[in-house]
Amino acid sequence: MKTLHAIPLVTPGSSDPFPQLTLGGPLTDKKGGGDWSLRTYTLRGGLQEGVQVVEVNNGRLSFAVLPTRGMGIWKGQCGNVRLAWDSPVKDPVNPAYLTEQDRGGLGWLKGFNEWFVRCGLNSMGAPGMDTVLDYSGNPYEVPLTLHGKIANVPARAVSVEVTSKGITVRGEVDETMMFGPALRLNTEIFTAFGSGAMTVTDTVINLGGNPAEHQMLYHINYGAPLLEAGSRLVVPFCQVVPRDPRSTEGIETHDRYGAPEQGFVEQAYLYELAGSRNGKQTMAMLRNAAGDLASLLRFSLKDFPCFTLWKNTAGLADGYVTGLEPATSYPNVRRFEREQGRVVTLAGGASRTTTLTVEALEGRKAVKAAELEIAALQKTVKPVVQPQPLPNFSGK
Repeated sequence: MKTLHAIPLVTPGSSDPFPQLTLGGPLTDKKGGGDWSLRTYTLRGGLQEGVQVVEVNNGRLSFAVLPTRGMGIWKGQCGNVRLAWDSPVKDPVNPAYLTEQDRGGLGWLKGFNEWFVRCGLNSMGAPGMDTVLDYSGNPYEVPLTLHGKIANVPARAVSVEVTSKGITVRGEVDETMMFGPALRLNTEIFTAFGSGAMTVTDTVINLGGNPAEHQMLYHINYGAPLLEAGSRLVVPFCQVVPRDPRSTEGIETHDRYGAPEQGFVEQAYLYELAGSRNGKQTMAMLRNAAGDLASLLRFSLKDFPCFTLWKNTAGLADGYVTGLEPATSYPNVRRFEREQGRVVTLAGGASRTTTLTVEALEGRKAVKAAELEIAALQKTVKPVVQPQPLPNFSGK
């Protein structure tokens, strides 16, 4: 593998401005697709002022990484597969203009418009009270906000690398404080030239000497055209449980979607997924009604043992969207997840690495092949659909 370009964009301690970079060229080795390109720029105006963008196009798949927003991914496109949704939040929001404590800990939603959003690193899930230790080692109650902090922390180091195989964007994001958790995210986002897939490899490191709790959820969000009346979630599962009484109303259609509905109240379904016998690899796919467009996730249950489906098929102006959410735990308050034994603890100096691949599928043949692969995993276990919430899943 030959390195063509290796360029640091953000270096710790540097006062240099974010570079405006343009690279590109034709694909070689009969990879197909158009020319590849890589652009970097800074957004201006309104709440997006100062947001850095790294725009990647591998000749087929394109997506925009936001270093200013924890290395989240704003939007993507692969042929006719749109990897994005239409949020009431129209622009990427600079974290400097966002207060996480707003509306009782729901301030995270004021910046929520990305396709791929990380939730964590120390906590994620619903806002609520938890017990932590203060600087004297005494327990005290603190309010945790929705989905944690990492999506609103700017990266301290960013670089791009172009090789003969494809394009990699790397970032380093710190969620640290004195007398508190000191966690670092190192991410590599790789896409091969001419491919419809992107692989995210994240390593979370406990920089401190004491044990630290760690939670991570990938909030991967889709609107039209993948989301429409008749769209389906296709997953191999052991059981699915409604999160709350509202979600029980739609449990019989937990894997199917309706048209935009004004006044729709969100529903969420908590899955135990089935995986391959060796390696516990699993899959989750959102496909459109016709079955000719889809987005497919591949990941390991060792990395992400919990999976949540979020359905918000509200009116178009209010955010018609669904979220596919692989995670280390379910998105309940952290105190509840700790009681269920689902919160990861990293020893001082320890790290944890996870990998997830997202692939866009076009054409009935490609979508059908993925469905058959998921069906083979489903054959290993009989699926159970629970009609009511279970105490060990959400306690609601």
